[in-house]
Amino acid sequence: MNRQPIPLSQRRGDMLIIAFFLVNLLFITYVVDLEQVIIPNVAHFTYPIWPPRALVDLFHWYGRTYDPLIVLRPVWWRATIWIDVLFFGPFYVFAIYAYIRGREWIRIPSIIYSSVLLTNLVIIFSEEFGGPNASPQPLIVLLSNLAWVLFPIYIIYRMWRSPTPFTRPAQAAVAQPVAEQSGVESGLEGA
Repeated sequence: MNRQPIPLSQRRGDMLIIAFFLVNLLFITYVVDLEQVIIPNVAHFTYPIWPPRALVDLFHWYGRTYDPLIVLRPVWWRATIWIDVLFFGPFYVFAIYAYIRGREWIRIPSIIYSSVLLTNLVIIFSEEFGGPNASPQPLIVLLSNLAWVLFPIYIIYRMWRSPTPFTRPAQAAVAQPVAEQSGVESGLEGA
Protein backbone atom coordinates (compact mmCIF):
# COMPACT_ATOMS: atom_id res chain seq x y z
CA MET A 1 0.00 0.00 0.00
CA ASN A 2 1.36 3.38 -0.95
CA ARG A 3 1.69 5.97 1.78
CA GLN A 4 2.03 9.72 1.62
CA PRO A 5 3.70 11.99 4.16
CA ILE A 6 1.54 14.04 6.50
CA PRO A 7 2.87 17.62 6.36
CA LEU A 8 4.21 18.99 9.62
CA SER A 9 1.60 21.76 9.42
CA GLN A 10 -1.03 19.04 9.89
CA ARG A 11 0.80 17.47 12.83
CA ARG A 12 0.34 20.11 15.53
CA GLY A 13 1.12 17.67 18.33
CA ASP A 14 4.45 16.93 16.66
CA MET A 15 5.21 20.65 16.59
CA LEU A 16 4.81 20.68 20.39
CA ILE A 17 7.08 17.65 20.69
CA ILE A 18 9.69 19.37 18.52
CA ALA A 19 9.49 22.47 20.75
CA PHE A 20 9.93 20.23 23.82
CA PHE A 21 12.98 18.58 22.23
CA LEU A 22 14.45 21.99 21.34
CA VAL A 23 14.07 23.27 24.93
CA ASN A 24 15.72 20.11 26.19
CA LEU A 25 18.56 20.23 23.68
CA LEU A 26 19.32 23.95 23.89
CA PHE A 27 18.68 24.62 27.58
CA ILE A 28 18.13 21.60 29.83
CA THR A 29 20.73 19.13 28.55
CA TYR A 30 23.59 21.41 27.54
CA VAL A 31 23.08 24.23 30.03
CA VAL A 32 21.30 23.00 33.20
CA ASP A 33 22.60 19.44 33.14
CA LEU A 34 26.03 20.31 31.80
CA GLU A 35 26.51 22.64 34.78
CA GLN A 36 25.94 19.65 37.07
CA VAL A 37 28.58 17.65 35.21
CA ILE A 38 31.13 20.48 35.21
CA ILE A 39 30.53 21.43 38.86
CA PRO A 40 30.35 18.23 40.93
CA ASN A 41 30.43 20.08 44.28
CA VAL A 42 28.54 23.37 44.63
CA ALA A 43 30.34 24.16 47.91
CA HIS A 44 33.77 24.31 46.25
CA PHE A 45 34.00 25.28 42.59
CA THR A 46 35.32 27.78 40.11
CA TYR A 47 32.85 29.27 37.66
CA PRO A 48 33.17 27.53 34.32
CA ILE A 49 33.26 29.22 30.91
CA TRP A 50 29.89 27.58 30.18
CA PRO A 51 27.20 27.93 31.41
CA PRO A 52 27.26 31.64 32.23
CA ARG A 53 27.83 32.69 35.86
CA ALA A 54 24.30 34.15 36.22
CA LEU A 55 22.74 30.83 35.22
CA VAL A 56 25.00 28.87 37.57
CA ASP A 57 23.91 31.16 40.41
CA LEU A 58 20.26 30.77 39.40
CA PHE A 59 20.51 26.95 39.35
CA HIS A 60 22.19 26.89 42.76
CA TRP A 61 19.59 29.27 44.23
CA TYR A 62 16.75 27.13 42.86
CA GLY A 63 18.39 24.03 44.33
CA ARG A 64 18.91 25.59 47.75
CA THR A 65 15.39 27.05 47.80
CA TYR A 66 13.25 24.31 46.22
CA ASP A 67 15.14 21.26 45.01
CA PRO A 68 17.99 20.02 47.23
CA LEU A 69 19.03 17.28 44.79
CA ILE A 70 20.25 19.92 42.36
CA VAL A 71 22.88 21.07 44.86
CA LEU A 72 23.51 17.79 46.72
CA ARG A 73 24.13 15.80 43.53
CA PRO A 74 24.31 12.26 44.91
CA VAL A 75 25.92 9.63 42.70
CA TRP A 76 22.61 8.19 41.43
CA TRP A 77 21.46 11.73 40.51
CA ARG A 78 24.64 12.39 38.55
CA ALA A 79 24.05 9.09 36.71
CA THR A 80 20.71 10.43 35.47
CA ILE A 81 22.44 13.64 34.41
CA TRP A 82 25.04 11.67 32.43
CA ILE A 83 22.23 9.74 30.71
CA ASP A 84 20.78 13.08 29.68
CA VAL A 85 24.08 14.53 28.43
CA LEU A 86 25.41 11.42 26.66
CA PHE A 87 22.23 9.84 25.32
CA PHE A 88 19.27 12.22 25.42
CA GLY A 89 21.19 15.15 23.92
CA PRO A 90 22.14 13.28 20.73
CA PHE A 91 18.64 11.76 20.63
CA TYR A 92 17.14 15.27 20.56
CA VAL A 93 19.23 16.19 17.51
CA PHE A 94 18.06 13.13 15.56
CA ALA A 95 14.50 13.39 16.86
CA ILE A 96 14.11 17.03 15.87
CA TYR A 97 15.23 16.17 12.35
CA ALA A 98 13.03 13.05 12.18
CA TYR A 99 9.88 14.73 13.50
CA ILE A 100 10.28 17.71 11.17
CA ARG A 101 10.94 15.48 8.13
CA GLY A 102 8.43 12.80 9.18
CA ARG A 103 10.90 9.91 9.37
CA GLU A 104 9.28 6.71 10.65
CA TRP A 105 12.56 5.28 12.01
CA ILE A 106 12.30 7.59 15.05
CA ARG A 107 9.21 5.77 16.35
CA ILE A 108 10.94 3.05 18.44
CA PRO A 109 13.75 5.36 19.68
CA SER A 110 11.03 7.80 20.80
CA ILE A 111 9.29 5.08 22.81
CA ILE A 112 12.60 3.98 24.37
CA TYR A 113 13.58 7.60 25.18
CA SER A 114 10.20 8.31 26.78
CA SER A 115 10.30 5.09 28.81
CA VAL A 116 13.78 5.84 30.16
CA LEU A 117 12.81 9.43 30.96
CA LEU A 118 9.71 8.30 32.86
CA THR A 119 11.78 5.70 34.73
CA ASN A 120 14.29 8.38 35.74
CA LEU A 121 11.45 10.62 36.89
CA VAL A 122 9.93 7.91 39.11
CA ILE A 123 13.31 7.50 40.81
CA ILE A 124 13.87 11.26 41.13
CA PHE A 125 10.34 12.00 42.37
CA SER A 126 10.63 9.18 44.93
CA GLU A 127 13.51 11.07 46.48
CA GLU A 128 11.98 14.52 45.93
CA PHE A 129 8.74 13.64 47.70
CA GLY A 130 9.67 11.02 50.28
CA GLY A 131 13.42 10.54 50.54
CA PRO A 132 15.92 11.92 53.02
CA ASN A 133 16.60 14.80 50.61
CA ALA A 134 12.95 15.59 49.97
CA SER A 135 12.06 18.99 48.62
CA PRO A 136 10.73 21.56 51.10
CA GLN A 137 8.45 22.71 48.24
CA PRO A 138 7.24 19.50 46.52
CA LEU A 139 4.41 21.22 44.64
CA ILE A 140 6.83 23.70 43.02
CA VAL A 141 9.19 20.85 42.09
CA LEU A 142 6.30 18.86 40.62
CA LEU A 143 4.97 21.81 38.62
CA SER A 144 8.42 22.77 37.34
CA ASN A 145 8.93 19.19 36.13
CA LEU A 146 5.42 18.47 34.86
CA ALA A 147 6.38 18.80 31.18
CA TRP A 148 8.88 15.95 31.66
CA VAL A 149 6.02 13.75 32.87
CA LEU A 150 3.39 14.77 30.32
CA PHE A 151 5.50 14.84 27.15
CA PRO A 152 6.94 11.32 27.48
CA ILE A 153 3.44 9.98 28.11
CA TYR A 154 2.16 11.82 25.04
CA ILE A 155 5.12 10.68 22.91
CA ILE A 156 4.53 7.04 23.87
CA TYR A 157 0.83 7.44 23.08
CA ARG A 158 1.61 9.14 19.75
CA MET A 159 4.20 6.58 18.64
CA TRP A 160 2.43 3.48 19.98
CA ARG A 161 -0.78 4.06 18.02
CA SER A 162 0.67 3.40 14.59
CA PRO A 163 3.80 1.89 13.06
CA THR A 164 3.65 4.75 10.54
CA PRO A 165 2.97 7.88 12.61
CA PHE A 166 4.07 10.39 9.96
CA THR A 167 2.33 9.00 6.90
CA ARG A 168 -1.18 8.03 5.80
CA PRO A 169 -2.50 5.82 3.03
CA ALA A 170 -2.11 7.51 -0.33
CA GLN A 171 -5.39 8.49 -1.90
CA ALA A 172 -5.98 6.69 -5.18
CA ALA A 173 -6.28 8.96 -8.19
CA VAL A 174 -9.87 9.21 -9.36
CA ALA A 175 -10.18 7.62 -12.80
CA GLN A 176 -11.57 9.94 -15.43
CA PRO A 177 -14.09 8.64 -17.97
CA VAL A 178 -12.48 7.55 -21.25
CA ALA A 179 -14.53 10.07 -23.25
CA GLU A 180 -13.24 12.95 -21.09
CA GLN A 181 -9.65 11.77 -21.49
CA SER A 182 -9.96 11.81 -25.31
CA GLY A 183 -11.40 15.31 -25.33
CA VAL A 184 -14.90 14.23 -26.49
CA GLU A 185 -16.76 15.94 -23.68
CA SER A 186 -14.61 19.06 -23.78
CA GLY A 187 -15.95 20.12 -27.14
CA LEU A 188 -12.74 19.28 -28.93
CA GLU A 189 -14.31 16.57 -31.08
CA GLY A 190 -15.28 19.00 -33.85
CA ALA A 191 -12.08 21.03 -33.80
